[in-house]
Amino acid sequence: MQWYTFGQMLAQIRIGQTAATPDGRAVIRTRGGLLWQGGRLGGTVVEVRDYLFSDIWTISEDEAGGPENEMREAHERREREMLVNQYEEVREDFLRDRRHTPGRET
Repeated sequence: MQWYTFGQMLAQIRIGQTAATPDGRAVIRTRGGLLWQGGRLGGTVVEVRDYLFSDIWTISEDEAGGPENEMREAHERREREMLVNQYEEVREDFLRDRRHTPGRET
């Protein structure tokens, strides 16, 4: 069983997967975001609060054939494209600023 901090869990969880804490709180990742699963907050969007950063999480394998799983690949491909685009924009801005900084050789 793999244990994650909150930040690590956010980086690892895939659409359709559930993550849980040892005390039984659980979240599920959907295309719409991270939702609480069960309990009085069930179905509501998870608000990132300070107490979440002190929890450890496990990620369970996703349930086979769920509707969220069918769209996973397309959604993850779109996420990667957005990250690449953001990286390229920041890189271009950095290089442009570097070229125009006085005293720097190009």
